[in-house]
Amino acid sequence: QVHLVESGGGLVQAGGSLGLSCAASGRTFSGYDMAWFRQAPGKGREFVAAINKSGGNTGYADSVKGRFTISRDNAKNTVYLQMNRLKPEDTAVYYCAARSGPALRDARLYDYWGQGTQVTVSS
Repeated sequence: QVHLVESGGGLVQAGGSLGLSCAASGRTFSGYDMAWFRQAPGKGREFVAAINKSGGNTGYADSVKGRFTISRDNAKNTVYLQMNRLKPEDTAVYYCAARSGPALRDARLYDYWGQGTQVTVSS
């Protein structure tokens, strides 16, 4: 089992920045690829970004590329999502997820999920 806890959400004006963290406990954190997803009201869970076990490879949704950065610190069992130049359409609950296999963009393939943290971007 891997237990994931997100933090860092909040309310920010458009154009601002927020940093999210996801702390993991349980099995070896470095044995999992990690990803961030988000879900806006009335919509499905959307892929945002992913990072492989070593942190050497990352991937992003086109909608956030160039604005968001995913990173991880295996010594601290934590994955991060730095969000810059935020837009109102970035408003959603943000979830981190862990997968023992290669990170993919399909939320159904992830093994563990956090409880989510709300990000609200005002215009």
